[in-house]
Amino acid sequence: MKFVGKILVTALAALIASFFLPGVSINSGTTAVILAVVLALLNGFVKPILIILTIPITLLTLGLFLLVINMLIIRWSAEIVPGFKVSGWWSALWFSLLLSFVTYLIESLIGKTDDRQRSK
Repeated sequence: MKFVGKILVTALAALIASFFLPGVSINSGTTAVILAVVLALLNGFVKPILIILTIPITLLTLGLFLLVINMLIIRWSAEIVPGFKVSGWWSALWFSLLLSFVTYLIESLIGKTDDRQRSK
């Protein structure tokens, strides 16, 4: 159940982020949910492999190369998910940053609501 909640939060965050970024478009809510699932799979399986393979360059750039990996994940998602378009590398960078920030905000708001309900 927690996985489904995380997917829905990510889908909502993706819709919000695409609303604010001109180079990113998501056709529908269904596309956003599919995007969230694809991002979860890529982040769960592909991203750790990329991080391990790029440890030397990541250390050399003091971790900034992780932004490049995030951009790659977003661009690959745009290739996989029909209805999700990212116009360029800069759009992918800003989308990944905004998606992370909005997801964090939503999860923190939900977490505070859950904490209040548990304390009653």
